[in-house]
Amino acid sequence: MTEERVRQGGLGVWAPSKVPPIGVDLSDEQKMAVAFRHLADVGFAENMAGHITWQPDDRSDMFVNPWGLWWQELTASDICVVDENARVVSGRWDVTPAIHLHTELHRQRPDARVVIHNHPYYVSLIAALGMLPELVHQTGALFLDDMYLVPEYDGEIDAPWRANELAGQVGWANLVILANHGVIATGSNLAQAVYRAVSIERVCRLAYDVLVTGRTPSRMNRGDMVGMQASLIERAADVYWAGAARMTIKADRGVLE
Repeated sequence: MTEERVRQGGLGVWAPSKVPPIGVDLSDEQKMAVAFRHLADVGFAENMAGHITWQPDDRSDMFVNPWGLWWQELTASDICVVDENARVVSGRWDVTPAIHLHTELHRQRPDARVVIHNHPYYVSLIAALGMLPELVHQTGALFLDDMYLVPEYDGEIDAPWRANELAGQVGWANLVILANHGVIATGSNLAQAVYRAVSIERVCRLAYDVLVTGRTPSRMNRGDMVGMQASLIERAADVYWAGAARMTIKADRGVLE
């Protein structure tokens, strides 16, 4: 058997000399609000369910959304801060106990500075089947060897011990499908996590649509997928984030208030 050739990708192959900027300097709270609005706009959010947490480098506390506001209505001034034990230390609103899932993930995964959780439709459909999506399109290369399935539904996370147990199952995967529940996407920064969150919904929709044809999809070459994965992580995430921010702010500048 011949060894499969691995294609190179990412910034080592090509790096843009300049890219379009967001066009405005954003505070951390404004970046969070933009992330919530964008993910709601693309159908990732189920009304007021789910959280995004961002634990900036060298900090133990984290930004998070409050309970009771839908993602599509959040503004920068709505963003709360909780400490590593899920206690609200700043903000106008309360935060649901489900936030323990995030605090425990941050504790066990110091590389995961951003954690996004919600129940997008096609991810939830695949989760209801108790499976990981088949990678049938080049965008799926983003998740090559980087997905994990939690196979059993254990109810809502309402206590630290439940969250600790679940976080312990995740390991080092940046994308986790929770059976009968939803998805967790992580990243070393906001751009990476948002890009993974957006991409997994498309990946799951494509996987499902291929599944219902009853036909076997053509196989992608693994070596080519390795290169594409590097390109998506190193080149696409930041540019995607900048475009998402520009469009979100243009649609409603009130998101920054």
